[in-house]
Order: sequence, then structure tokens, then C-alpha cells
Amino acid sequence: MAEKKKNIFQKIAKYFRECVGELKKITWPTLSQTTKNFLIVLVVVLIMGVLIYALDQGLYFVLNRVMGVIPQ
Repeated sequence: MAEKKKNIFQKIAKYFRECVGELKKITWPTLSQTTKNFLIVLVVVLIMGVLIYALDQGLYFVLNRVMGVIPQ
């Protein structure tokens, strides 16, 4: 005979039990690792922001120079 189908609630309960089991296997970073990684990301974002700003200002200057808006 074919097995009886599980109802939707049994499937949902099984899914959440498996999720909890997988969460227990995770090696979470320590506070110092998280802080270090956060600072690295923050510095890189700031550097990239400054570079993009400088590129934008440089291209704006060149475009205005080419179009003759800025006197020579």
C-alpha cells in the first residue's frame, strides 16, 4: 500500500524542525570578528564614496570646460 500523505501542518512542522537543526550547526562570528569586519566594510565604502565623488566632480569640471561654461 502507498504511504499516507502528510498533511500541510506536518510538512510545515518538519520544515521548522530542520531549520532549527541547521541553525545549531552554524558557527557564529565573535563580537570582535563582527566589529573588525564592520570597520573594514565601513572604510571601503567611505573610500569608494570619496573616489566616486572625485570622479563625478572631475568629469563635471571637464564637461563644463568643453562646453565653454567655465571661462579659461
